[in-house]
Amino acid sequence: MLQNIVIGQYVPVSSPMHRLDSRAKLLCLLALAGIVFLANEFWSYSALLAAVGSFVLLSRVPLKFFLKGLLPVFILVIFTFFLHAFFTNEGQVLFTILGFSIYSGGIEQGVFIAVRIGALVVFASLLTLTTTPIDLTDGLEFFLRPFKRFGLPAHEMSLMMSISIRLIPTLLLEADRILKAQAARGADFTKGSLKTRLETMTAFIIPLFVRSFKRAEDMATAMDARGYRGGEGRTKLRVLKWRLQDTVACLVVVGVGAVLALLRDF
Repeated sequence: MLQNIVIGQYVPVSSPMHRLDSRAKLLCLLALAGIVFLANEFWSYSALLAAVGSFVLLSRVPLKFFLKGLLPVFILVIFTFFLHAFFTNEGQVLFTILGFSIYSGGIEQGVFIAVRIGALVVFASLLTLTTTPIDLTDGLEFFLRPFKRFGLPAHEMSLMMSISIRLIPTLLLEADRILKAQAARGADFTKGSLKTRLETMTAFIIPLFVRSFKRAEDMATAMDARGYRGGEGRTKLRVLKWRLQDTVACLVVVGVGAVLALLRDF
């Protein structure tokens, strides 16, 4: 399951989505995160799914990356579906199981919430799958720059956030290796009492913390060796340029929101 996390990975392919300015992609992500909550019935959710499919096709990222990204939230989706199925008393009674009446409205709401969660995961994955770490850092710094007047270190904050996102798949891969190494030594994290399993987990947690701090120290040493001293006085090799295609992308997202808003009461 750990190797299925795709948020934080970058897939270098040539696509319209990759060529967008990172600031436009960040704005679109924020807008889409709110737009998904406009969908409330069949036609609006159909339009949302069409938008998700179109964005995935435009990214030209292999579909397997998005399917892998949905696997970690599969349990949450299933849990949410059954929660609505058993406890939402709307519509007609379809059948009764173990004393619980399953209503058509509960099934419908469960499916809609599952679609909403999946759309949010796909949109978040699209940002990191199509944006390089440098561009993501520059985009975050641009939006944090106005807060510098309040003492917020915009460059350092954006760099920290970008590194944190990019280290997610690295740390998960590290965790997977430690789990396999401990399992090869006879450690079993699934059997025994709660106390026994917690004691066994120390054989996993301690090496993970040690390797994480070691990786952070190596990164800090490398940045210091290259003369990194923060954002003051730094110039950029590649300057972000807002182009027509970025405006078009933002207008498309606004259009998607308008369509979903119109379909709410269709």
